[in-house]
Amino acid sequence: MGKADRRIALVAAFLVALLSARSDAAQEWTDVRVAGPFVCRADFPMQGLERLLGELAGLQNDLATQLGVRPPAEPIELYLFRDEPSYRRYLAYYLPNMPYRRAFFFKGQGPGKVLVHRSADFEVDIRHECTHALLHSTLPMVPLWLDEGLAEYFEFPPEQRAHGNPYLRSIKWNVRFGRTPRLDKLEREGDFSKLDQSDYRDSWAWVHFMLLGPPEAKAELTQFLADIQASGPPGVLSERLAARIPDLAHQFSSHFTDWRQDDPSGVKAMLGKMGGLVN
Repeated sequence: MGKADRRIALVAAFLVALLSARSDAAQEWTDVRVAGPFVCRADFPMQGLERLLGELAGLQNDLATQLGVRPPAEPIELYLFRDEPSYRRYLAYYLPNMPYRRAFFFKGQGPGKVLVHRSADFEVDIRHECTHALLHSTLPMVPLWLDEGLAEYFEFPPEQRAHGNPYLRSIKWNVRFGRTPRLDKLEREGDFSKLDQSDYRDSWAWVHFMLLGPPEAKAELTQFLADIQASGPPGVLSERLAARIPDLAHQFSSHFTDWRQDDPSGVKAMLGKMGGLVN
């Protein structure tokens, strides 16, 4: 399933008002729970999802501690469906004019809303769309590539973010042959429909580099988001990074060349840098 199915959908405020007014009145929810800033409604019992719900509460803390993004001032509504047919019926009734997506987030004037149905990628979809929801709950705008790159990064549970994404192998292979994804190209893309799989991969790679690479890169990312949060002119992130890290392309390539995909603890990489023997 392509990432296009999970693209963020920003729809008109009247649709949000319509859904808010009618969803609880006409829909019977089997289970309702609160997880951090998320009010979760499901048409099936949520027993067995306690770990995932705990991750959603932790996701807010991760964005706050790693990116400096403020917690949302209002709850975010998460709607979960037992299967695709029930999800399609819900969309057909409440949002008949919306293009179909397997899962999506949207926000108008009211609280953000996330809709997901159970599938093989159920948990990934939830974390991905809830990352969008948390970002847009406090930031007046997020560049498209960064919005998707952050959602791609945080769609995995915390212990898998650094090493578990399938994109990692592809990026390592590309940089080995001197192919560094161009951030300025990603920044020029503002149309969801034109994003392809390589754009999502490259956006994820730049987020991975900024969060786990040189401290200067993470500092620039967090300041960039702080400027957006303060409604100041953030400028262009690629230009800001290049000014702070003159050999930016080399640093990016070195980050992934040295990154040990099979070493979640990072111990071998650390020993290698210290001159230890790595088998």
